[in-house]
Amino acid sequence: MIRHLIMTAVLASLGACTGLETLRQASEPNDLYLLTPKSTFSSSLPRIQKQIVVQEPTATAAVNTDQIAVQPTPLQVQYLPRARWVDRAPLIVQALLVESYENSGRVSAVGRSTVGLRPDYVIVPDLREFQGIVVNQDGESSTVRVEVRMNIKIVDEFDDKIIASNSFQENVIAKSNQTEDLVTAFDVALGKTMRDAVEWSIRRISTHTANNPRSF
Repeated sequence: MIRHLIMTAVLASLGACTGLETLRQASEPNDLYLLTPKSTFSSSLPRIQKQIVVQEPTATAAVNTDQIAVQPTPLQVQYLPRARWVDRAPLIVQALLVESYENSGRVSAVGRSTVGLRPDYVIVPDLREFQGIVVNQDGESSTVRVEVRMNIKIVDEFDDKIIASNSFQENVIAKSNQTEDLVTAFDVALGKTMRDAVEWSIRRISTHTANNPRSF
């Protein structure tokens, strides 16, 4: 009987310690990370006197989060501990695309789908890859490749039809598996992807406008 009471007390004590440790970990602040818009574009980009709206990108549940995703294997998704994006990844990409179009200086007006802007064209992104991939594991060290892949569809609002669709992808090897280096790799990969997507879409809209003068 005494032995049973002692064991019960020990287990209760361990349970309390575990609970306190969980609370302690939960109370530790997360480091928040942001990404940057693209600001350098080809000088040969045409100017389009059209209004563009960028929709929030669609994404899988693994990507549609403020957590920073890393795949240790092709069939497993994990998240960096105590590190977060400043917002859900699709919202970050939407905001950065809007800023990137603005930074190009080649668009009459651009905004998000929630601002009530009456667009001539709608950019419909699909964020298909936005994670790190562990490509080499050597003891405590690992090599991580950050993959960003995005499909872009351009919708002509006048005719309510898709006029063009294309996918853009960039892979960047992080300098190390430390969080700061992983975030830097995300920033480089996303920046290159957005640059290609913005330049391509502006050229396609310019061509479509020139070929369809009666649509506007």
